[in-house]
Amino acid sequence: MAAFVVGLVLLLAMSAHSDASYCVCNSGLSDGVLQKNIDYACGAGADCSAILQNGACFNPNTVKDHCNYAVNSYYQRKGQITGSCDFQGTATVTQTAPNAASGCVYQSSPRFDVLYPLSAVVGVML
Repeated sequence: MAAFVVGLVLLLAMSAHSDASYCVCNSGLSDGVLQKNIDYACGAGADCSAILQNGACFNPNTVKDHCNYAVNSYYQRKGQITGSCDFQGTATVTQTAPNAASGCVYQSSPRFDVLYPLSAVVGVML
């Protein structure tokens, strides 16, 4: 029986789904809404130093690009938990990295969806 469980765990681990995910601001929003997202994200734990003047992600210097960076930083720092990329319906999760200037890197963390199926099979919450 133990060999079966170990084999099943290995099979699930090999078939785990992992994709990098990013949070971006929705298109078509006013600069005021985008700025509110930046202000909230940067004030609530996002690392916004890269979008300050002379920062690696300052250019392109648009409210939309700065919003993308800020909400994504917030989303990553919150561990990609459900709801951390909503911003009152003005942001969304995507698997496509936002366009960025040379030297600007958007954080991403792959999501591994192996623990829930594994816990269902083994019968314990992981």
